[in-house]
Amino acid sequence: MDIKLEIFVTVAEKQSFSRAAEEHHMTQPAVSQYIRQLEEQIGSRLLERTNKYVRLNQAGEIIYHHAKEILALYTKMQNLVDDLAHKASGPLSIGASYTFGEYVLPRIIANMKQTYPDIQPTVTIGNTKTVAELVASHQLDIGVVEGTFHDAKLIVEDFAEDAMVIVCASTHPLANEMEAVDLKDLEQETWIVRELGSGTRAAMDNLFAKHGVFPTALMNFSSTQPIKESVEAGLGISLLSHWSLKKELKSGDLKVLPVIGLPYLRKFSIVTSTPFQTKALEVFIDVLRTNKLLTTLN
Repeated sequence: MDIKLEIFVTVAEKQSFSRAAEEHHMTQPAVSQYIRQLEEQIGSRLLERTNKYVRLNQAGEIIYHHAKEILALYTKMQNLVDDLAHKASGPLSIGASYTFGEYVLPRIIANMKQTYPDIQPTVTIGNTKTVAELVASHQLDIGVVEGTFHDAKLIVEDFAEDAMVIVCASTHPLANEMEAVDLKDLEQETWIVRELGSGTRAAMDNLFAKHGVFPTALMNFSSTQPIKESVEAGLGISLLSHWSLKKELKSGDLKVLPVIGLPYLRKFSIVTSTPFQTKALEVFIDVLRTNKLLTTLN
């Protein structure tokens, strides 16, 4: 691995030569020497340095962005070689969009760890767009996201189905509605929604476009939990995955509205950026494909 790039990334992230020296168990002059060598190799200064701060300049931002990708590829390359002689083990960086990451993934990882205790997963939760970008730049080994999309840099595989329903508080005037209602009849309700870029927001936008619905009021949140709490508090209604609603529906805090044409079905997708996979990644993908948790909508 290129030690100069590794040290440069640490200096950039720690914003300190001394803290980078501690991180790499070397002296501060040694860190400074590696940075000078990298700057000479690149032919440009990469850092702005004063007695008060160390920060990236414009050239440094470019090098930092690509250094992260290069270091991630070094790690993946080493893991692939190690796998030739060893069983599934080692680090596995997983990205997941909020619904899958918060409500489904923990149990899948727990199941995997029972059989493969030497795999060391780390999880990054973000919206679909963010996770896909991190996979494309090799900062994550795999992403599990909601919805279907196309990206030339990514290998996308649909592997499970998700059912989305419209929910309201148990005290909402519509909570005891017995007959199915038309989605257009909910146009005047306040909709509690995810931010643009999320798979849940994309599903809602697709559903509205399909039925020609134009809500008069939207309230945005960046994750599912505050949406559920806002709906429960009576602030409005929302379209959410059935996976995220199990506890609230069981307790009776939220009610599913009987809406014509629902549930709305979407896909959970696996996204990777290379056909070359470590054994740890192969195992995780196999667990995703075969996990009984994902074979039923009940």
